[in-house]
Amino acid sequence: MHSHSNDAADAALLEMLTAPTPPQSPKAKFSRRDAALDPLMIAAAAASGPHVTRNHYHHDFFPGVMLPQHQGSWDWTKWSPDDPKQQPRRHLAYVSRQAPRRQRIQEGLIPEDAKENDSSRDNTGTPLPSPRKRRSSVAAPADTDSRTHAKPVAPEPPKPVEVKCMARTRIPTPHGPAFLHLYHNNRDGKEHLAIVIDPAQYSDPAEEAVSAPPIRSRSLDAVWGDNETEMDRITRGAYIGRLSPTFRRASVPTGDLPPAINDGIPSPLVRIHSECFTGETVGSMRCDCGEQLDEALRLISQPLAVPALAGGPPARIPGRGAVVYLRQEGRGIGLLSKIRAYNLQDLGHDTVTANLLLGHGADERGYEIAAAILRDLGLGGGAAGSAGEGVRLLTNNPDKVEALQKEGLVVAERVPMVPRSWQARNPALMLPHGAEVWEDRDGVPRVAGATLIGGNSVHGADLDKYLRTKVLRMGHVLPLWMEDPEAEGA
Repeated sequence: MHSHSNDAADAALLEMLTAPTPPQSPKAKFSRRDAALDPLMIAAAAASGPHVTRNHYHHDFFPGVMLPQHQGSWDWTKWSPDDPKQQPRRHLAYVSRQAPRRQRIQEGLIPEDAKENDSSRDNTGTPLPSPRKRRSSVAAPADTDSRTHAKPVAPEPPKPVEVKCMARTRIPTPHGPAFLHLYHNNRDGKEHLAIVIDPAQYSDPAEEAVSAPPIRSRSLDAVWGDNETEMDRITRGAYIGRLSPTFRRASVPTGDLPPAINDGIPSPLVRIHSECFTGETVGSMRCDCGEQLDEALRLISQPLAVPALAGGPPARIPGRGAVVYLRQEGRGIGLLSKIRAYNLQDLGHDTVTANLLLGHGADERGYEIAAAILRDLGLGGGAAGSAGEGVRLLTNNPDKVEALQKEGLVVAERVPMVPRSWQARNPALMLPHGAEVWEDRDGVPRVAGATLIGGNSVHGADLDKYLRTKVLRMGHVLPLWMEDPEAEGA
């Protein structure tokens, strides 16, 4: 009886909502569909299942939601349908973008016997291929129709790395003059750098005989356009000699210069260095990156001994080489993750485990861009338009040597980089810096250098743990002297 009563009430409500004209009986207690009933309808529709369509949300049940300036726009419990300030409701009309069925039949878009909403045809009436049902556990045969079982498309191989030197300028350093090159590439959006130490660039290789070929960028010296003026080339750094108010001369394309390679000159020193904000700018002693950058510039600047010419005494020429500075902070994981990894290291993890805990690889760096930059500078062999020179690579990491050789570059020698604090344990390895020594405000002697660490050494327990992880877990070729201070000759 109770159920029959509910059915009668539901039928009366349905009659009230769907009748063409509302019943005029004075006993009718049901109101027409209005804003007061809409919240109940949307609640019932939302609770009834996943079949609720987008039309349920386009009828402006709550004006506060559609118009944020209305009362209750953020809290529906404060909204009142009787608010006199409420604007009249806006009703949205649905407009079909499909022509009527009769018109589509007359225009021949669909056949006359086609069923409405036929999923076997597209919007223009063209029949679609019917999919074949198959069990998921049965593999499709090799000769299956390609329309129903598309073969996986192999990913396109990455394009070869291309670099272009956008600018070059002279920078004085504590170790002598250097030329800073800024590169763009087609692999990432970072601006990588090359610090070239080559005093031969102060001379004109086209007119003067030099004992060593200049290390110049082929992409920078190239002509970029017919409308490029000599001043445009000089401004971006394509010049020879040393600029001054009285001297300005643009360079010629490097490919037009005659080769001037002397087999008796040692191969230039090259360092591939990854950016380290904490070690180079802040002076952090968790790593030796700042020290390594300064040491690389110092070693490259050392004079080179060359064989005697025409029976004369042995000669010495200025040092030459380059530091390729890659924007690969934190072994490629970025500065943010690197800082978080430091906190994990304070909890007892080493650098490798900290990177893995953050979801990164132990070392995510790549050296394809570095190899392209070296080729542009005519280093490493295999450069376009020139035989190029092999390089002596400043590194303890055998992965760098392998990466450059994989790119086709010639690594004539691997030159180790022993930390300065470890060199102090073996005086035979200590090399005079030849730089200016000064005292800070506390009277501590300081050696001028290219980073915040300068010519001084990094030391401490954090550094020893960092270097130990490099040797034991990353395969760096370096003796662990911190474990046996007496083994100075190891």
